[in-house]
Amino acid sequence: MTTTHADTRRTADFAAVKGLAAGDMQRVDTLIRTRLSSDVVLINQIADHIIAGGGKRLRPMLHVLAANAAGYHGDQHIKLAAVIEFIHTSTLLHDDVVDESDLRRGRKTANALWGNAASVLVGDFLYSRSFQLMVELDDMRVMRILADTTNTIAEGEVLQLLNIGNADVDEAAYLAVIERKTAVLFAAATELGALLGGLPADQVTALRRYGMELGYAFQIADDLLDYVSDADTLGKNIGDDLAEGKPTLPLIYAMQSADEEQKRSLRHAIEHGGLDSLDRIIAAIRDSGALERTHERAVFHADAARDALRSLPDSPWRDAMATLADYSVQRSF
Repeated sequence: MTTTHADTRRTADFAAVKGLAAGDMQRVDTLIRTRLSSDVVLINQIADHIIAGGGKRLRPMLHVLAANAAGYHGDQHIKLAAVIEFIHTSTLLHDDVVDESDLRRGRKTANALWGNAASVLVGDFLYSRSFQLMVELDDMRVMRILADTTNTIAEGEVLQLLNIGNADVDEAAYLAVIERKTAVLFAAATELGALLGGLPADQVTALRRYGMELGYAFQIADDLLDYVSDADTLGKNIGDDLAEGKPTLPLIYAMQSADEEQKRSLRHAIEHGGLDSLDRIIAAIRDSGALERTHERAVFHADAARDALRSLPDSPWRDAMATLADYSVQRSF
């Protein structure tokens, strides 16, 4: 994929956000490594593999940014950021097993290397470790938000499982899944930052709304990338969602706009999975205008996220969160 001036600028913008949060995120990474340690060798092996896989650590970084934007000056946001990352990573381990994925961020998944059983059990270890950290904070508000969030994520996983292979899934059902699977953890990350900072109720609500809208934007954009990117740039195989029979928004929009022959092809692809006709399916999606509509929907949520920040005091931290709203829908990797 050719790198453009816009790509370079977006990379620089994201690097600036990371730089602002770098001090706190180094502490978060240190805590993550410490708390992932176990007497069980296999847990350490899989944990080391996960850490080495990198990733943007977007969710814990969002919490760090929100806490600073809220004027928080203590240390609890470091533990909470680690909790958020543990919850997210555990869902990835379980996701890869359910999806039978063998590639994530351009590397072999844990289940591909150690098997499904080990991945599920280490995912459980991460969930339980997150709750150990959570209890140490001794704040019932925090525990209630994270307990509810974790339960909601599990509901989202089951909802998505029910939708696999169902060509009649509509936009509302799709949004219900990504709200539970993705957006609620973004929302918890930013709401908890607001709570730590002691913001008034309306600003706590605004920061939660920012996280929720950003989560929508990020996941919709991610689902779009499955049809416009490739394994080298996105870190997974193009067409993975289609191969798994996942009716994501590009497919849903294409089903609404395609001609009858294309609809039959799309329905068959969703119901049976596989990549036998990937080129034809992607052509049908592109011809239908579904990719443009999907991008517009992602931008709608990114704009709503940025708008939610208006009630916060002006600060570099708030500006960084606005930058992430733009980045979420403009990234090409």
